Amino acid sequence: MKTAFKPDAQTTVALVKAFKKGDQILLSGTATATTPSAANDICLVKLLIGPGHAGPAGAPSTTPGIGVELWLPTTANWNKRLHVLGGAGMAGGPQATLTSVANAPTAAPWVVAGVEGAVAATTDTGHPAGNSSFLMKPDGTINTVGWSEFSERGIHEMTVKAKALAQAYYGTAARYTYWHGGSTGGRQGLKQAQLYPDDFNGIIASAPAINWTKFTATQLWAQIVIQRELGGVPFTTGQWNNVSMAAISACDVVGGMHLGYLLDPSTCTYDPTTDAAVLCTASGGTNATANCLTSAQAHAANKIWYGPTTDGSTPSPSIDNGLRTTLSPKQIWFGCARGGSIGATSVRTGGIQYDMVALFLQDPTIAGSTFLNAKANGANGWKNLSYAQLADAIAQGYAMEAASFAHISTDNPDLSKFRDRGGKLITVVGTSDSTIPHAGVLNYYTRVAAQMGGIPAIQSFYKLYTIPGMGHFPANGTENLAANPPLYPEDANYRALTNWVENGIAPADRIDIRSSATAANPTVVTGPMCAYPKMPVYTSGDIRAAASYTCS
Repeated sequence: MKTAFKPDAQTTVALVKAFKKGDQILLSGTATATTPSAANDICLVKLLIGPGHAGPAGAPSTTPGIGVELWLPTTANWNKRLHVLGGAGMAGGPQATLTSVANAPTAAPWVVAGVEGAVAATTDTGHPAGNSSFLMKPDGTINTVGWSEFSERGIHEMTVKAKALAQAYYGTAARYTYWHGGSTGGRQGLKQAQLYPDDFNGIIASAPAINWTKFTATQLWAQIVIQRELGGVPFTTGQWNNVSMAAISACDVVGGMHLGYLLDPSTCTYDPTTDAAVLCTASGGTNATANCLTSAQAHAANKIWYGPTTDGSTPSPSIDNGLRTTLSPKQIWFGCARGGSIGATSVRTGGIQYDMVALFLQDPTIAGSTFLNAKANGANGWKNLSYAQLADAIAQGYAMEAASFAHISTDNPDLSKFRDRGGKLITVVGTSDSTIPHAGVLNYYTRVAAQMGGIPAIQSFYKLYTIPGMGHFPANGTENLAANPPLYPEDANYRALTNWVENGIAPADRIDIRSSATAANPTVVTGPMCAYPKMPVYTSGDIRAAASYTCS
């Protein structure tokens, strides 16, 4: 394989290793009790795709190229599919190393190859690190090569090489090619549909990290509010749990009973500034416990839920709770569901959101302490940003997207070429996703509909589903630990996509889903997952049973 596979001058075969059925998936070191084993005979191929980005040795922006791992089943076991897996976060990984293998958030690639029988592929999108330091050169300027590889080139090159390798290995082309990703992997899938519509027959783009420049600011927003409104002192865990549970209790009533999570957070207008049971006695309330909120904290909670604005102002939630499908005049991006796990109980010093603002301003000191650069390291300068300065930074980042950031927002609504070649696309998002506000996903879907003839027209190839109470990836997204919302497993999502592409059977507008029974939550909850714009509407019966709801 190392000598026979030469798709182009920039691609090098770095490693080929066969695993027999039962072999442990390991390239170096000692196996442990959790080391996976091969379910069938499979072959791992590692590729390095240049030219990479030159620079000083050891600099995060200096890279040899894009690392790709491909896992191939035997010829007898191959189902004629490519099942390409998206990344998470900044999507770096060990794909370019010879000592370890990369997993994927949606499915283990060796399981895809060994159990499903498809060729699996993953990529490090051109860098090994998990943070954002690689996107700035040592002199403080933007690493446009790194942005291109992260935004689109890495995923496209992986796909092209996976197809070529399958052709070389099996002597025939793959019949179907699928993208399967969530979060960053969801953004990557939509980038493929927008920019490379010929790459895939079907795409799963769950909780997609599109609208990148604006949604990363929303991740930073709670921390900015804590700095500006509360003097840098976060809510205690008890305080945030208190106000979150109050919000849920005010908006989760179904059939006269409390569901424990919100069916539709866009309808929740709970306002802690008027809730005496939450406010401290010194602020005119009746709560005398350590978990009470001051008036300043109640206003801050409203700001955090509403989302970033150009001047820090927030309307009354009775007028606008921040979760419309179009932005309000001063709103930079959409807020998150009341009662969601937003992370307002600590001041963080590292993460994508802090680094992005530093990159938008080309000032590394703005970033969190995990951002490393020769010009200057991250010094948490974001703490000093005013609301207006944050708004200016976001506007500057958005203006630089075409020239410097490889259109990272991935928000082009024109999917006509993907549709016209018969491509199918599924997106699933939780309505309590506090990482990527679900209203931003709805906004994109409605923009696609406006571009392409309306929602009924685009549902012939693109279905969007919302799951009440779900957070980022299949999990309870609320602060209510007793909530047990029904979830939709990724493998079922993938089966629905392949059935649509290969058999012409579109996913239903209603799919009944279920929660898992755990020691903490032993009762299984079922409910409908509805194709947008439909939402679950209670009719009668057990509020925790799918049969009690319609999608309307």
